[in-house]
Amino acid sequence: MVKQSIFGRMAQLAKANINSILDQAEDPQKMLDQMVRDYSNNIAEAESAVAQTIGNLRMLQDDYNEDVKNAQDWGNKALAASRKADEYRSSGNVSDAQKFDNLAKVALQRQMASENEAKAAEPSIASQTDVVDRLKTGLDQMKGKLNQLTSKRNELVARSKTAAAQSQVHDALKSIDIMDPTSEVGRFEEKIRREEAKVRGQQELAESSLDSQFNQLEDLGEQTEIEARLAALKSGGAKPAIGAAGSSAGSASGSTVEEADFDKL
Repeated sequence: MVKQSIFGRMAQLAKANINSILDQAEDPQKMLDQMVRDYSNNIAEAESAVAQTIGNLRMLQDDYNEDVKNAQDWGNKALAASRKADEYRSSGNVSDAQKFDNLAKVALQRQMASENEAKAAEPSIASQTDVVDRLKTGLDQMKGKLNQLTSKRNELVARSKTAAAQSQVHDALKSIDIMDPTSEVGRFEEKIRREEAKVRGQQELAESSLDSQFNQLEDLGEQTEIEARLAALKSGGAKPAIGAAGSSAGSASGSTVEEADFDKL
């Protein structure tokens, strides 16, 4: 019963689907650590049970050895009593001879009882020895499984941490792809370009307005000179300096007088 209870739990734990357990665990490392602790506790319980079984076997062996020794002792006593009886009988002392013969018989009876007890214990000792041997082997296997479980735990924890780190980096890269900072810079650059273009447009508009104003001033000055020369002609004053201002006058009058009108003068 002891062997069955010990190795029954060991078999259940050995047959457990670790991957399925880990899939259901929120924290694989904690689950693995708990499995190592549970298995270590099972080994400790198995060691205690094996030690108790070994202790029981040793008690049986001690009793057996004591029975064997007692049988030998009673055999020696029976032999000594028988020889003493022979000595008394040789000397003609029949009563003492009979007395020691009786003692030899008692010793032989006790020898036989001890031998019977020893023989009766032999099957139990053989059975318990076999059980202890198998328990020791099973215990060694459990310790080997614990070493494997510990190694597997360390491997899986390391893989889990690596996977978590890779997942974190992957998520970070995904967030960078979704929120690409270079796209923000591009939008800022485009906005600045529009502002710069607007400023250039305003500058060109301002320059165009100034040119128009200066042109209007030039036209006004030319027209004023023409009016002044015309007034001088009407008042009989000096003729206008054609060489000095002819080109300007021609340009000004060309806009309102046809060339044929000069032929009518």
